[in-house]
Amino acid sequence: MFEKSEMLYLYVETPLHAGSGSSVGVIDLPIQRERVTGYPLVQSSGVKGKLRAEAREALKNKEETDIDEKIALVFGPESDSAQEHAGALSPGDARLLLFPVRSLVGVFAWTTSRNVLARFKRDLEAAGKKVDWDLTNLPDNGNAWTVDQISAVAGGKVVLEEFAFTAATHADVKIISDWIAENVFPGSAEYTYFQEKVRTNLVILPEDAFRDFAQFATEVITRIKIDQETKTVARGALWTEEHLPSDTVLYSPLHTTRPRKIKENKIRTLQSAGDVLQFVRDLGLERIQLGGDETVGRGIVRLNLSGGNEL
Repeated sequence: MFEKSEMLYLYVETPLHAGSGSSVGVIDLPIQRERVTGYPLVQSSGVKGKLRAEAREALKNKEETDIDEKIALVFGPESDSAQEHAGALSPGDARLLLFPVRSLVGVFAWTTSRNVLARFKRDLEAAGKKVDWDLTNLPDNGNAWTVDQISAVAGGKVVLEEFAFTAATHADVKIISDWIAENVFPGSAEYTYFQEKVRTNLVILPEDAFRDFAQFATEVITRIKIDQETKTVARGALWTEEHLPSDTVLYSPLHTTRPRKIKENKIRTLQSAGDVLQFVRDLGLERIQLGGDETVGRGIVRLNLSGGNEL
């Protein structure tokens, strides 16, 4: 069983395509989604694989020794030796916390729902984090809960895409938005604006409305390849990709155990579950590229490891 846990927050800075393969639907390359809720996510294997690659590069840059041994202890051996022992770090799926939607007022608003917040609180408490907020009710259909009647509200309505919701203030929204600003968003200076924005532009929607936005308000990008001879689209080289939009906020629990290669482990700094968690912190990662389309600048994600303590 896991011995230590922390929460890793991922702020999507450029559109993120964590693909689920080809599709026979309208979109050629859809993103990964939960089967039941339809919420977007990034599967834990993708999070772990990327952290592993970034960790190796970070250790090389620091000119550390025993890099292969440290990587194997934390993330597990390479696939051809996977039977030897498991890794000591177990990231969870990166789940949806805040989903940005185009707004008539304030450019965009961060939306969420009681279902999302309840799962987030449950995951926080499973990671040993106590929070002092709760959301015991949910908005009625056609209503949206906001921080106040000024931000994101026009004429008493919250207008998201082409849908209007009657705005209602709710004290819990203010408490939750303040908590998210202080604990989820990075504490560095370039995020001051976004911290203040979430304090005023958080909207809690009815469950079905939020699910519909999370399913149908993602970003769809058309990709092509030009035939250099004809200067037209190359045969078969026109496709569409689905992306999580910029400013989406995800979270992934990081669980650790002591390294499982007990007798042969000679790395003194990796002897316990706490050592493994500290190893991740000491990597000093701020931004990583996650998902596909790395060479066209997609998938840049800002990391924040629990409580404003940055990786």
